[in-house]
Amino acid sequence: MRPFLDRLAISLLLVACAFFAGRAWLRDHPEHNPWAPLRLSDPPGWATDRKFSALRDDTAECRAFLERSGIAFEPLEPVGSGACRREDRQFLAGPQKAEVTLGPRNPEATCSVDAGLVWWLRHGVQPAAMATLGSEVVRIEHLGTVNCRRIGGGDKGNWSEHATGNAIDISAFVLADGRRITVQKDWDGTDEASRFLHDVRDGACRSFATVLSPDYNAAHADHLHLDQAIRGSGWNACR
Repeated sequence: MRPFLDRLAISLLLVACAFFAGRAWLRDHPEHNPWAPLRLSDPPGWATDRKFSALRDDTAECRAFLERSGIAFEPLEPVGSGACRREDRQFLAGPQKAEVTLGPRNPEATCSVDAGLVWWLRHGVQPAAMATLGSEVVRIEHLGTVNCRRIGGGDKGNWSEHATGNAIDISAFVLADGRRITVQKDWDGTDEASRFLHDVRDGACRSFATVLSPDYNAAHADHLHLDQAIRGSGWNACR
């Protein structure tokens, strides 16, 4: 009986040591800790996708993320009706935190679009721009955020995430050295501009629910569609 108790005590001690060591490791690596609140400074980690999925479902938690990140956002009153009712809307303020301007200026979108943009700029766009092009992005050109329509623009089918301002279409990136990289002109090819665009498309898949590029279909030949669709399973679409 005594040897069994000794082995049991040693096993319990090892389990306890592993537990406390694991908890300490998660404390030092919050990007992998699903219980730690998302922070802008956190690099991509095992828990990043799960944390962004939670933000899409919870406007209060999304705004708490923006506040933790030092982003001065301005909530706006709900507008619209039916499928185009926009309960959650604000001017996109995240890019200003990343010292990036948007053109056209002051687009409105949901909090989770704002959160996805600023995290993508910090951990996806700027690292890719410096590594591939040797210059930071200072301006992003877009085709809009809000459009009360169905997917494809017809009279039937599912409503677009643009209907509630839960999406943004990115068409071009302007660099600090003056270069302008466009999705329509630079997507195809083997040069640095094409590699940059593919890298930022892939990076957006960490902080957005849906990312559609020219690889998806001809309707996206001139832009990257980024949206924060709420899906019960939390899965992302990245094409």
